[in-house]
Amino acid sequence: MPRYAHPRCAHCAFMMVVAFLLLPASVRADEEKKSSEPSKSDAAAQSPSDQAAADQAEPQVLTMALLPVRGGLPETTSQAGLFGEITTNLRDLITRLDRARNDKNVSAVQLRIRDSSIGRGKLQELRAAIHRTREAGKKVYADVQSPTTSDYLLACACDEIIMPESGTLMITGLHAEFTFYKQLFDRLEIHADILQVGDFKGAGEPYTRDQMSEAFRQQYDAILDDYYAQMVETIAQDRGLKKKQVRKLIDQGLFTAKAAKKAGLIDDIAYQDEWLGSLEKSSGKTWRLSDDYGRRQVDTDFSGMTGFFKMIDLLSGNKPRSRSSKKQKIAVVYALGMITTGKSGTTLLGGEVMGSDTIVKALQTAEEDDSVAAIVLRVDSPGGSALASDLIWRQIQTMDKPVIASMGDVAASGGYYISMGCDQILAEPGTLTGSIGVVGGKVAYGDFLDRFGVTTQVLSRGQNSGIFSGHAGFTDSERTAWQAMMTDIYQQFTRKAADGREMDVEELRQLAGGRVWTGRQAKENGLVDQLGTLQDAIQLAAKQGGLEDEDPELLVLPEATSFFDQLLSGNGVSLEQSSIDLMRSHLARMPQPVALGLQEVEILGRLFSEPCVLVMPYRVIIK
Repeated sequence: MPRYAHPRCAHCAFMMVVAFLLLPASVRADEEKKSSEPSKSDAAAQSPSDQAAADQAEPQVLTMALLPVRGGLPETTSQAGLFGEITTNLRDLITRLDRARNDKNVSAVQLRIRDSSIGRGKLQELRAAIHRTREAGKKVYADVQSPTTSDYLLACACDEIIMPESGTLMITGLHAEFTFYKQLFDRLEIHADILQVGDFKGAGEPYTRDQMSEAFRQQYDAILDDYYAQMVETIAQDRGLKKKQVRKLIDQGLFTAKAAKKAGLIDDIAYQDEWLGSLEKSSGKTWRLSDDYGRRQVDTDFSGMTGFFKMIDLLSGNKPRSRSSKKQKIAVVYALGMITTGKSGTTLLGGEVMGSDTIVKALQTAEEDDSVAAIVLRVDSPGGSALASDLIWRQIQTMDKPVIASMGDVAASGGYYISMGCDQILAEPGTLTGSIGVVGGKVAYGDFLDRFGVTTQVLSRGQNSGIFSGHAGFTDSERTAWQAMMTDIYQQFTRKAADGREMDVEELRQLAGGRVWTGRQAKENGLVDQLGTLQDAIQLAAKQGGLEDEDPELLVLPEATSFFDQLLSGNGVSLEQSSIDLMRSHLARMPQPVALGLQEVEILGRLFSEPCVLVMPYRVIIK
């Protein structure tokens, strides 16, 4: 597809006009909302005695912040196109929860938990934020309907769990499915020629085997064992049950609301209005649910061309930028998604892509900013390009300011590579990390083309000239050369990891071989320094940076690129982006097996766009 600069995008111009025509209704609604609010002059007209009498006559109104928790919760706002959706992300949700904790006008919080599909790292981040709110003396209530295991583990962190009579609780343990494509490839006469360094580095297994290897099974059995132990411990502690009881309840799995309450898994059976009425009756006070609590306020002055472009930028899903103050602060650099060379972006299906150029520039910006005392590198990545990972690692090594790594759901292989250069590494107990190994290869599709009468003739010079050709698999000479290159990269990886962890290389290699560890296992083996949240990492960075404030100002990098930044930049903007955004909204509604299959194809393409990659052994969803 061609790429264009700003004036020549007829399609975008059309969409701008459509959006502009929709403007008056939203502005009117905002004006009506403002007009319905009592004016300051009306309030001032009341005498102190009148106000005191009114206070005695009316029951005290308490505010309960209502925060919805739904879907996958991306780490933070990412680049968006014209059709990009404004979705809740983890950073915003925790910020709103922390704001409620410190807001004297908020007396309690309710989490409305619906179909959350977050990883263990994000789950534990949210649980920690809930505990901070409770420790501040404010109750947190969980409103659930038909909670799955993920929903329930989050709800357990709250003071009370409320579910309607018709709801169903589903805590069915852990279930992991691994899909293999070798037989499909065989039928299509497609050959995956994939090499690996490390017995556990099974990223190629889905394409070269029809079942998991023993090493592959061993590492994921260990992960499931630890996840299950964490799950049992969490429920037992939060619900005041014995571990043996919890395991028995998990084996039962499905509960009606009545059965769940009898088992001590929830606290109240009620519809929302019933529960709120009961709360008001027991407290003797009126409660107001603030369903937009903590959301950013949108400036609806869209007059003139400046306002018009501001409106389109907001419709693109982007936040207005705020200028950084001169106050000493902590920079948080988000390193998210599959690692590649070049600039960050998103995949066709909405996955994050971490570009080494983008992350290196963000780190340099933080290093050169005199107001930044220290840096937190927030990593949520399964790995990717070996070269890109090393370039990011090198930038961290050259920096004078303290750099703390904070691991999210996943910080494995290349994700671990970029983390190991930091001064300290913090992970959640449920983070997936490690995977110190290398994989590489190619997919040969020549026989597939031959079936349809597509033939290829080859002229070559040099014994290994066809090493990158997709028409045929590796020759013996090519395989030897490729394996030697991968072995050298593996030695670099293990040597740098050993230096970063202050271990002997041989000791480190006992933990390497491509093996994936949970954060808790990694801590026990010395691959990370502490178990903790992003907030813990920020506080540690503040301490190392010499800041006394435990809740310092943050500079978030890299800044999300707005649609019009892309459109008006010298680099131009791809006309594909808006179509891709629209396509994603339809793909998101597909059955999960179909969506995951498409994601596998997408990952496979990226996997073989680089000679060698540092990527997790497998893309797996553990439920």
